Amino acid sequence: MDISTIAIGVTLVLWAAGWIVLGRIRCCGRDESNQSPTSEELSIIIPARNEEQNLPTLLSSIAEQSIRPREIIVVDDASTDHTAQIAQQHGARVISSQMLPDGWRGKTWACHQGAQAATGKLLLFLDADTWFEPEGLSYVIAEFKQAGSGVLSLAPHHHVRKSHEQFSAFFNLVMVAGTSAFTLLGDRLVPRGLLGQFMLINRTAYQRVGGHQAVKGRILENFWLAEQLRSQGVPLRCRSGRGVFAFRMYPQGWRELIDGWTKGFASGASQTPLPILLLVIAWMIGLMTVPLGLAFAGNPLLWLGAYGLCVAQVAGLLRCVGTFRWSTALLYPAPLVFYFVVFTRSVLRSRSKQTVAWKGRQIRVD
Repeated sequence: MDISTIAIGVTLVLWAAGWIVLGRIRCCGRDESNQSPTSEELSIIIPARNEEQNLPTLLSSIAEQSIRPREIIVVDDASTDHTAQIAQQHGARVISSQMLPDGWRGKTWACHQGAQAATGKLLLFLDADTWFEPEGLSYVIAEFKQAGSGVLSLAPHHHVRKSHEQFSAFFNLVMVAGTSAFTLLGDRLVPRGLLGQFMLINRTAYQRVGGHQAVKGRILENFWLAEQLRSQGVPLRCRSGRGVFAFRMYPQGWRELIDGWTKGFASGASQTPLPILLLVIAWMIGLMTVPLGLAFAGNPLLWLGAYGLCVAQVAGLLRCVGTFRWSTALLYPAPLVFYFVVFTRSVLRSRSKQTVAWKGRQIRVD
């Protein structure tokens, strides 16, 4: 057996790590009971800063659901556009955010104020660039009931439309893997993180851990809040939003895409459990080794076969997290290299306490 064949064998072992960390990307279940899901005690809280383009889609999708929440609260975080007016036009209750106190992030401060104003027993925090698919809210409530309350977090299905958005591919996969909720062990492994775009939580559990005040200075507040909840024994459940809940990230261009992923991704990696982090690293090394072997090593047919396996794996996983093109999987080394570059940028800026401009604010990279 020559060195090239051994290298292919080792690479395929690394490739298999991807199935270990992302082998069970499960969607919300359906309510098997005869009772219709209800949401009379549900308060939806949407922190919004300059979201006039995104809010109509989200609020219209809520209005089209067969069940209705108790209230929809939009916390206007010092927007300079028509965020407040659009929210009111769509029937939401608008709260003008108070001045940002020292030590708080804009989103955590907005969520905190929304939670204080809410009257429901269940609190659903949503990012403004998300929306529900038809009957999505009923599936969410049914899944929450099956989970036995606690916390439910969804990874929104990423609707990808422009070419530059295809380069979010590995950020989506790593974001989902970092929760440790979609491994082959399934629910037997308690999630170590939540997805920041969607969090449905019982008010009692939220107050028990101090709510967003406990994570007020964090960009990736979802990971830090999960740690607080887990320490108090609050049940956590994560699911894919495919067919239920969707979003679109960074459609405005490369600068928004790069700065958006830079501002918190290094922090997210630091909160990922070490075994999961090592498996993700091994998987990415395997993915990157294959095209290098194809280009420079012997046994090109074997390396080509290995490349086909990588393409098939990436295509299958991307289908679970978004509407990525087949060509993104076929040319996966390009978005993978992009991931390495932006992640390195995030690490360097985090260590040097640098900032990025985000929605009119200078945000220190977490």
